[in-house]
Parts: sequence; structure tokens; C-alpha cells
Amino acid sequence: MPDSYRLGIDVGGTFTDAVLLSEKTGELQIAKVPSTPEDPSVGFITALTRVLEKTNLDPESIAYLVHGTTVATNALIEAKTPKTAFITTAGFGDMLEIARQVRPSLYDVHFTKPRPLVPRNLAYEVQERLDADGHVLIPLDAGSVIEIARQLQKEAVSSVAVCLLHSYLNPDHERRVRDILLEHIPGLVVSLSSDVLPEFREYFRASTTVVNACLRPVVASYLNGIASELTNRRMQAELLVMQSNGGVLSFDTAAEKPVYMVESGPAAGVIAANFVARALGRRDLISLDMGGTTTKTGLILDGQPKVTKEYEVGSEALPGVGQLRGNGYPIRIPVIDLVEIGAGGGSIAWVDSGGILRVGPRSAGADPGPICYGQGGQQPTITDANLVLGRINPRYFLGGEMELDADAAHAALESCGKPLGLGAMATANGVVEIANAAMINALRLVSVRRGYDPRDLAMVAFGGAAPLHANRLLAEMKIPLLVIPPSPGTTSALGLLVSDLKHVYSHTSLITPENLDLEEISSTFTSLQDSGKRTLAREGILPEKMRFQREVEARYVGQSHEIPIPWPDGPLSRSTVDAVIAGFHQEHERAYGHGYPEESVEFVNFRVTATGLLTRPKLRELSSRSGNPEDALREVRQVFFSESKDLQKTAVYDRYRLSPGHAFAGPAIVEEIDSTSLIHPGFQAKVDRYGNLLVTAAV
Repeated sequence: MPDSYRLGIDVGGTFTDAVLLSEKTGELQIAKVPSTPEDPSVGFITALTRVLEKTNLDPESIAYLVHGTTVATNALIEAKTPKTAFITTAGFGDMLEIARQVRPSLYDVHFTKPRPLVPRNLAYEVQERLDADGHVLIPLDAGSVIEIARQLQKEAVSSVAVCLLHSYLNPDHERRVRDILLEHIPGLVVSLSSDVLPEFREYFRASTTVVNACLRPVVASYLNGIASELTNRRMQAELLVMQSNGGVLSFDTAAEKPVYMVESGPAAGVIAANFVARALGRRDLISLDMGGTTTKTGLILDGQPKVTKEYEVGSEALPGVGQLRGNGYPIRIPVIDLVEIGAGGGSIAWVDSGGILRVGPRSAGADPGPICYGQGGQQPTITDANLVLGRINPRYFLGGEMELDADAAHAALESCGKPLGLGAMATANGVVEIANAAMINALRLVSVRRGYDPRDLAMVAFGGAAPLHANRLLAEMKIPLLVIPPSPGTTSALGLLVSDLKHVYSHTSLITPENLDLEEISSTFTSLQDSGKRTLAREGILPEKMRFQREVEARYVGQSHEIPIPWPDGPLSRSTVDAVIAGFHQEHERAYGHGYPEESVEFVNFRVTATGLLTRPKLRELSSRSGNPEDALREVRQVFFSESKDLQKTAVYDRYRLSPGHAFAGPAIVEEIDSTSLIHPGFQAKVDRYGNLLVTAAV
């Protein structure tokens, strides 16, 4: 039987990574190329070509191709979305303008709310009205929809979001609006809130639908372009896209609902961290993903990434703070719960007007990149600082494909520190320590601030820059174990290859103990599950490979926010409901420090996650070789460590010559093509049977 392969391609802000996995042997091949921000598909095809050339494979050998991309998020941040209109119930046309009365900084008098994705002149109202139970109060006026269609043609609108009052209970009016629009404007892209997010809360449903409508033409064009190019190359692989909740979607589904892939790349990193840790028997961990632009950290408990529905796309990432509420466009879809800050290898160091050294959130990105890249960068970055501190080998960056200009980095940091009376080395150390402090705060936000003790967790560090900083963070957070997987710079792309197909279906139905109807609950779950079965069947998933997870969002009567609680499988009974209510009380006490078992509980949103299981590869175990770590010693060089405030002689190892069982003490550096790992004094590293570096405090 011929070997088949899976290919994951992750387009990041600075680099595009490709990981090729043999389904037969588990062997990995990687490629890393600079991203192409003007047209991300160019970097995608370059990475694809590079990895196939390295392995001398034909495109027909690829069975699965999974893509992680930031094209959706970037389109919103850069305001590169097509002209989009919004249609809602009469009297609600100002919904997007009003938005929410929240701001990221309470006392910032200069704060300006984000520009609505749809300007007020393209927000239209139709005559219709449903009551809170979904019954028709005012029938839909088809004439008003026809008039709107004329206006849309006049304005040359290419995409429309439709969000009518209470349509989550009764979608008939929304569907009729769509049909009328398509009768008069064939080819118009129409997104219905009852399809995208059939849940209550008008603004969140409208905002989510508008984001989806803005992205559909962009994402569809991007994915169709890639699919066409792959067809020209005779590739017949199944084409999938990573979505924000850690599952994957087909290209066709992603083109219909691109709002579900806004955090595509970062989600893949968390899935990869979980995959690596589970092979080691670790089910509770923190993931640390530091790339060229940002650092992302997530929490995984009992082998499951934490998922949230409180997310804003397009919000600004601030060092040490993360995304701030009220600074972006809220979407109510399942997203892996990440704290993201503007501190990556390309984050720029600068001195503010008060004479304080700052790092980020602005990034040099892929073009022009850090000063040491020699591509026109003018401001020093974290990568330049690590180079000056001796932590990066200027002759072995990307395995020697790119030689770094250490002199230029030194001069830039010296110039940056001059107003502060600091030399290049002290400035570089300051830049790294400031970045570390921001990352420590992010780690605390995702663990301590949410009630979890980091001393009970492991950390998996990946991304091109994370292994340079992770050991320092480990010491500060008192995390007992650091895992650095092989090829950490491409680990997120590996996460693309170990995910399952996943779709989420939800329905709002307010149910209290007083109006509890077991038949209605059972019918709701059955309907949602049937929708999942139909979708997975269309994607070629056999019934025995389908899994369904039920969940309900509950709250105390009178509260305005809900907590998701798992709903057990099996026959529905009063005892099942009582168990769910007891679980809600326990989770409320864990999350907020108090619960009220005597209070009534209200069920709000019912949800089913439909999963199509794909064949999961296994990590490849490496064979041990004779010899000791000294056989992998490349050189000894001077490296600056903040603990000693001085340069120290540091052993530099070639990771590809290290073997399972090899162990060595810090200070040490481990070099590989796509990343550099730093082991601090007082710590030790050991290579496990999968080639992971396991870093712990020295005994």
C-alpha cells in the first residue's frame, strides 16, 4: 500500500510554516518561508512547493491538506472588506452604531468606538415584527424588501447581513428576505443570523452576522483561489480549514461561515500543544505560542482546551494586557480561550515621551522585519535584542538560509538606549525582560486569574521565539515542567493535522424549573444533533465516526450572563436535569467563589457540538543512539543572562544530533532550523523518546 501524507500549512504574520506528515511512519518534514502580507496565498504556495521539493513527492500523494490562516482577521483589521449592507427590523437600524456602552479604558476620554463595519447609510429597515415567542405580530412587507434590493443594486453592495428581531425562534421572515433579494440580485451574498448564530441578544447576533457577511467574499475568493491553484497542480487532497474552536471545516463550509475561522492559526497551536502533552500523559497545561507578531497563551484542563464565546475580533493586543473589551467587533461563536498580547519576535522597542523603554504592540512583521534581517527595518525588535545577547546564532538562522546582521542590531539597540544612558547589551536585556514581564502577566491572566494554580500545570512552548523565553517564564511562574517539542517554529502547523471536523449548533429556549418541559428539551437536542449528522454525512463522515457533545448555558434567574455546563448523554429524565443544575451550582462557585443552591436556575442556550473523527497520527518515537550530549556540542559561546547580569560561557547543542535519554544542565542553547531553545542556569534539560526537550529545575 503506497504511503499517503497529510500537509498542514499555517500562514502567520511573519512566517508561513508547512508540516508534512507520513500517515504510514509518522515522520515529519517541515518548511518555513517568509509570509507575504500583500497576498498570503503566495506564501502558502511557496511553502507547499518547498516542502514537496524537499521530500521529492508528487502532489497526488497528499490525502489531507489543512490550512490555518489569519486572512479573515487581517481583512477586518485592515478594513479591506467589500461593501456590505445590514438589514434589520424597523426601528433597529441604529443597532450597529449604538453597539455597547463599554470601553477598554474607563477613564480614557480620547477613546473612540471602532468604526461600524456597515455604515449607517447601508443599514436598512424592513416592516415586520415577531414577538418574544417567535409569533408573527406584523407580517413581512415584501414591498419594503424589494425597495431595499433596488437600493443595494444602486450602491453596488456585494454582501448583506440580515438580522431580524427574534428570528432565532422563527427564521421564516429572514429566509423570505433572502429569497426576495436573490430574485432581484442573483449572485448577492446573503448571511442570515438564523443560520450564523440562532441565539438571543440582538446586538451580538447582529455583530456576528455582519462580521460573517463582511468576510464571505474575501474568504471565498481566497480559498477558491488556493483550491484552483492546487487543482492546477493535480492535487486531489481533501481541503480543510482550521476554525476557532479547534476543529476543522471543509473549504466550502468555511467560505459560507468564515466568522468561525477568525482565530484559525492560534487555535491550531493550542491543539498541537494538547497533542504533544497527551503523549506524555499530561492533561493539564498552559500553551505558550510566541511568533513574530504576538504571543498567545491558552489553558488546557483534563485534555480539553478551554473555550469561550466572549470574543472580539479586530481588537488591539496590548503588551501585558491582551485584548480589551469594547475595542473590537464582538462575535458569539466558540473560540479557544486565548490571552493574546502584542509581544512577538518582531515587536518593536521604543522609548516613550516620558523616557520609558517600551516593547510592542507595533511589530516589524514580515516586511521589513527586524533590523538584523537586513531588509530595511529601522527600529530594534525583540529578535534583535536576543541576537545582541548572544542567544541567536547569526550564521544559523533558518538553518543558515538567512544570515543575520549582528552589527546593525547592536548599533540600533545602542541608539535606542542612548536617551536612557544604557549601552546596547543593557538595552537588549531590558527589551527581553519587558517582553517577559508582559508574557508572565498573560500567563497569570489565563491561569491564576481564572482560579488555576500554575504549579499544577505543565507548559508547552512553541512558535519560533517562545523557546528563547519560556525557561525564564517557567521560573517566575513556578511551573514544574517545560516541554519544547521538535521543530517548535512549525508546531502550530502540526496542530492542523491532529484536529477533527467540528460543527456547533445552538438554539435559544428560556426554560426555568417552573416551565420545565422534558419533551421540549429532548426535541431541541435531537433537532440540533440531526443537523450535525446531515452536515457530517455531506462531508463524507461515516456514522460510526460521528460524535455529539451536548451542552447547556445556564444562569440564576435574573442574571444576564450564562455559564456553559455539559449535558449528559442518554435518556432524558428529571434526575438528568437535577444533575445539570447541581453542576451549574458547582461551576458558579468555582468560577466566582460563591454559589446559591437555593436559587432557581434558568436554561438559556442549548448546544450540540458535532464531531467527525479523522484518523489521528501518533507521535513518532525516536531510537536512542550511543554516545552522550557532548557529541551534539556545536560550540561554546558567551551569552548574557539577567540572573547573573553578565555574560556566561554557554554550551550550544545541535538538536538534530541529540538523542532520547540525553540530558544536560544549563546554561545551554539548543539550535535547530526553525527555532532556538535557551536553558537558563539552575535548570536542566532531557530529551524524551519523542524528541521533546523536557526542562525542569536542577535538583
